[in-house]
Amino acid sequence: MASKSTLSYSQRAKGHANPLVRKLFAIAEEKKTNVVLSADLTTTKELLAIADSLGPYIAVLKTHIDILSDFSEQTIQGLLDVAKRHNFLLFEDRKFVDIGNTVQKQYKGGALRIYEWADIVNASILAGEGIIQALDQVVNDSGDAERGILILAEMTSKGSLAVGEYTRASVEIARKYPKSVMGFVSTKELSSHSPNSAPEEDFVVFTTGVNISSKGDALGQQYQTPTTAMEGGSDFLIAGRGIYAAEDPVTAVRQYQKAGWEAYERRIARTSG
Repeated sequence: MASKSTLSYSQRAKGHANPLVRKLFAIAEEKKTNVVLSADLTTTKELLAIADSLGPYIAVLKTHIDILSDFSEQTIQGLLDVAKRHNFLLFEDRKFVDIGNTVQKQYKGGALRIYEWADIVNASILAGEGIIQALDQVVNDSGDAERGILILAEMTSKGSLAVGEYTRASVEIARKYPKSVMGFVSTKELSSHSPNSAPEEDFVVFTTGVNISSKGDALGQQYQTPTTAMEGGSDFLIAGRGIYAAEDPVTAVRQYQKAGWEAYERRIARTSG
């Protein structure tokens, strides 16, 4: 089956079963960006400041909310306000990995109250299908259709064990929960190359470790460029230090926005032309 990544965001949005995916594609088209900013900052003030300054150029803000030293109601309301102001989604990179009952409590309640503010969360299937079933129940029982799950199918760190059978199982589990699982965190497009794919299947691919200039760090991170990621079937490019740690973050994010969008346009032009 041909990959849906050869189509434009607007073409894919038409008739897509997941309302959050439709919203995400609409944001990308309107702002001409496929950048997901990984904002690994450690205070609410820093996080909200970078979200506000770079918000016009991104489709999604990705957080690690548990690294904040001062998480509070101000953090939640601040994130919701800035996301609305600049029209982007919020993705909490929680990487849930536990038994279903525990994960439901971590998602719905607890100190971080993730379900209240995060449009997107992700999870590993190391604990089995029950983890996705548990998150799916929260999304469907609440009646809030605009919440989505990404399955962590691959990682960019050197020596990652998220390969082979683990990755194949990620795709098979995703197919069972189309109302809540919107796609994968992976280095490339997965579903069209796996058995049992259906013509209507369209999972969104978020690719981590995107960096225009660097190929890695001292702790095993391995990077792709916007071009190589898009050529591999990525839909949204997760970039962090290459943007927020730059001398001029606004100039940097605009470079990533331009590079990512041009790579996307080249990809769809090859198939439409």
